[in-house]
Amino acid sequence: MSELIEGLPDAVAIRCIARVPFYLHPKLEVVSRSWQAAVRSTELFKARQEVGSAEDLLCVCAFDPENLWQLYDPLRDLWITLPVLPSKIRHLAHFGVVCSAGKLFVLGGGSDAVDPLTGDQDGSFATNEVWSYDPVLREWAARASMLVPRAMFACCALNGKIVVAGGFTSCRKSISQAEMYDPEKDVWVPIPDLHRTHNSACSGVVMGGKLHVLHRGLSTVQVLDNIGSGWTVEDYGWLQGPMAVVHDALYVMSHGLIVKQEGKTRKVVVSASEFRKRIGFAMTGLGDEMYVIGGVIGPDRWNWDIKPVSDVDILTVGGERPTWRQATPMTRCRGTIRGCAQLRI
Repeated sequence: MSELIEGLPDAVAIRCIARVPFYLHPKLEVVSRSWQAAVRSTELFKARQEVGSAEDLLCVCAFDPENLWQLYDPLRDLWITLPVLPSKIRHLAHFGVVCSAGKLFVLGGGSDAVDPLTGDQDGSFATNEVWSYDPVLREWAARASMLVPRAMFACCALNGKIVVAGGFTSCRKSISQAEMYDPEKDVWVPIPDLHRTHNSACSGVVMGGKLHVLHRGLSTVQVLDNIGSGWTVEDYGWLQGPMAVVHDALYVMSHGLIVKQEGKTRKVVVSASEFRKRIGFAMTGLGDEMYVIGGVIGPDRWNWDIKPVSDVDILTVGGERPTWRQATPMTRCRGTIRGCAQLRI
């Protein structure tokens, strides 16, 4: 790189550029070739961490448009559209999504495409493909495939690694296998299987440094604390419903209420009755807030229409009085949310 800012050593110039918000990086690139190289360098993103300018963004993919992701900047209330995921699988769904090492990872899943003439579904039910999006280079790349094709599975980041467990494999059979991915080495290794499997989708949440795997319809939770010691089975009596973790606490939307699960006890936080007619949305935590994103409204017994929405509702749970507010709706994505994750860059 040539001199970035006249009169300044490049090491100092990089730290100056590191303070510019991520959404403005495309504008920085047009200054010069040396600035473009700096903006797309790992040194810049290391400097962002060092000077305290790293940003927490939300990554969201919805039913429409197909295989398109957007990033939400909560400080500036704006949406950034990413390049389309280059998977050959149309309408990729039921995949795992997680952010690790400053990248967005999309893992497994299958096609949700339906032939408009015959009504037949695409034959690809579960894949083992893995994609990562690098916000530095602003491009997707294929990564090492999972050991087992799977869909509707638990997927979480744990201690810098990615753990996947359970779900359904390509023959639509529920599985107990689990595996772990090292983003730095691009390598998958098997880890101890789940103790139990169930003929339903499963999901995962991380709290207290432990991975918790839940199957829809079951009250028991399988917990991974240490890879070497495997899984333990606990019955916390958690409510069923959309979940989000905020500051290591679990919040569940159930029967028109937001409930905080504290061990085996429950505390009603606030009403969420406005979401009773909304399905297929994402619920996730970021900072002191909980987000309800997208989904569809309807049908009900009076109206059979289905309305895809791009709305974003935010609940501040950190204060004494939890309050709802609306953010800028998604600018491209709408409808059922396929995946949602938090990215720190």
